[in-house]
Amino acid sequence: MASGKDSGRRLRIGYFADGPWGQRAFDRIIADASLEIAFVTVRYETRDPELMRRAEENHIPLELSKNVNSAEFLDRMRTYDVDLFVSMSFNQILKPEFINLPKYKTINCHAGKLPFYRGRNILNWALINDEKEFGITVHYVDEGIDTGDIILQEVYPITDEDDYGTLLVRAYTECADVLYRAIKMIQADEVKRIRQSDIDPVGIYCGMRESGDEIIDWKQSSRELFNFIRALSVPGPQAASWINGKKISINKARMVPGAHSYKNTAGQVIGKTENGFLVKTGDTVLEITEYTYDGRIRMGDRLKDHE
Repeated sequence: MASGKDSGRRLRIGYFADGPWGQRAFDRIIADASLEIAFVTVRYETRDPELMRRAEENHIPLELSKNVNSAEFLDRMRTYDVDLFVSMSFNQILKPEFINLPKYKTINCHAGKLPFYRGRNILNWALINDEKEFGITVHYVDEGIDTGDIILQEVYPITDEDDYGTLLVRAYTECADVLYRAIKMIQADEVKRIRQSDIDPVGIYCGMRESGDEIIDWKQSSRELFNFIRALSVPGPQAASWINGKKISINKARMVPGAHSYKNTAGQVIGKTENGFLVKTGDTVLEITEYTYDGRIRMGDRLKDHE
């Protein structure tokens, strides 16, 4: 099989994508004259308008399908004669006939350090689990969920200053970069496939977070709660609890240096601070510094009415 490098034509890509992830990767791919996006397919339900606009501006056909595995859609795909299908935050489960249609098959970019953190809401789960790093992996798609052979993987540090928002911003940019580099490896016939089972035979799968998962269990340790709150911070749903029967949405908390471990009623507000208030946890205390409560928003030392 001739490589993309030796074929004498641009590597033709069928692009399945959504959101900022898909938009930034689109920009990287389209800027390379040796690559060609033959068509764009966005999520059928949400239809990312920004990605659709990019496709139109670049005179790239838009292909929509409620079921990309259908015989009708696959017949349309064959007319494009693409070399590679690329998935970037696409949401349909892909079946073998679809996966194997292009000569270089189908690849996916996943914001997780495979074979760990397969599945959904990976950045949230990495913070909840107090991970010190997160990964971005480009892999071949197979019949499993995020189980195909790895093409390229990069790892990035997580510090206590990070939250869901900071990881998301970093992942948007780095996913585009890692995906682009993996495509260039395929084009140059330089891929050395890594089986995930050679890294770990079991791995980790994470299910999708759902409505109600944001409710705080104050019996957890202060460290666990600190991680939980930053994992759900804006643009996430924010961790939530109740004070005097009114909901409080918490965006940021701070570990209290030197706080002692002692038994008391978890979840009680036990004092005010310059930047918020203290809550008893399962072991020590936690300072809540950014929150929305009773129509008001507290952001550090600033308090304003909720608009």
